[in-house]
Amino acid sequence: MIIINVIDTGGRVLDKIRIGIIGYGNLGKSAEIGIGQNPDMELIGVFTRRSPDTISLQTESGKVYHIDDAKKMRDKIDVMILCGGSKSDLPEQGPEIAHFFNTVDGYDTHAQIPEYFAKMDKVSKSSNKVSVISSGWDPGMFSLNRLFGEVVLPEGQGYTFWGKGISQGHSDAVRRVQGVLDGRQYTIPMEEAINKVRSGEVPILSNSEKHLRECYVVAEEGADLKRIEKEIKNMPDYFADYNTVVHFVSKEELEANHGGMAHGGFVIHSGTTGMNNEHKQLIEYSIKLGSNPDFTAHVLLAYARAAYRLYKEGKYGAKTVLDIAPAYLSMKSVEELRASLL
Repeated sequence: MIIINVIDTGGRVLDKIRIGIIGYGNLGKSAEIGIGQNPDMELIGVFTRRSPDTISLQTESGKVYHIDDAKKMRDKIDVMILCGGSKSDLPEQGPEIAHFFNTVDGYDTHAQIPEYFAKMDKVSKSSNKVSVISSGWDPGMFSLNRLFGEVVLPEGQGYTFWGKGISQGHSDAVRRVQGVLDGRQYTIPMEEAINKVRSGEVPILSNSEKHLRECYVVAEEGADLKRIEKEIKNMPDYFADYNTVVHFVSKEELEANHGGMAHGGFVIHSGTTGMNNEHKQLIEYSIKLGSNPDFTAHVLLAYARAAYRLYKEGKYGAKTVLDIAPAYLSMKSVEELRASLL
């Protein structure tokens, strides 16, 4: 095996982590670009269900392969980034790919994470691999901040608000509905709810009181629009617990008005401290994303570095962001981190 090294700015030799990408949609394309911004990584290949000769990569690194050829590359790739959708792709692809590779994914169907974790843990332990699941920004970065809030302020309540922005996972779920050609789903936080929490109140809020979900759908000609709308609104784990509005638009209107990838959100924990809980305390973490897939891809790549290190240490099995020490994410040594960030 040939090991390629790079030298970081501190003069330290870093192993070049060999990355593969499964899926070449928005997230896969962002991961490809993101690898170029991480000097300790290199792209080996992109794997797709489409014909490889129909795809042109954005960079000169790496090649395109059919997904059926992935397992032939098991000795040439250190970590696979799984960029498929959570509704249909990852539940099937995740355990299959984990037989052969260390993996990182952004599985984001919150209610099904324990079940998905169990499947990935079983496979990755049996194959002596590491599988980091649900490592985007929510679940992922927001999960960490929810944890920090509840452990620092046990007398309190945590709240998560998403948006306004287009959700990749929910948009993918809309597109999976029979009769839908294309679609985008906006998650919109309710300002009244945010203002209550920021003021120090500790309200009990339902999903529908915190968010509105707004869908823009391009339907096939002759499709049953009432059935499509009903199926979207009643989709478990995605729309059933929310106020959901469905708009049917033309392909031209969707591309012209709903082609952006901005997103964002807040994790807020409101609590009290003191002998008589007289002191109000508020923790808030927020993100404002110009590109949802770019940001998500960079989170996945940071956790790919962690997966590689855990694998080298023989710490096999499924992991989440809650299980991995932050130092594993950085190219810096622990000595450098203590000197620069503490």
